[in-house]
Amino acid sequence: MPKRFACKDIGMTCGFEARAASEQALMGKIAAHAKKAHGMSEIDQATMAKVKAAIKEA
Repeated sequence: MPKRFACKDIGMTCGFEARAASEQALMGKIAAHAKKAHGMSEIDQATMAKVKAAIKEA
């Protein structure tokens, strides 16, 4: 089942939304966005927990 994520779902004022066929593929898109748009070379554990909790069925 496809998955989706939006930065706004974890309280960020960012219009980024992504969809992918799997959570693994979606995490790649999220990591690339976090690095490029938010300057995050790594996603800390607390943020990662928020991200995983915010991933929904597309």
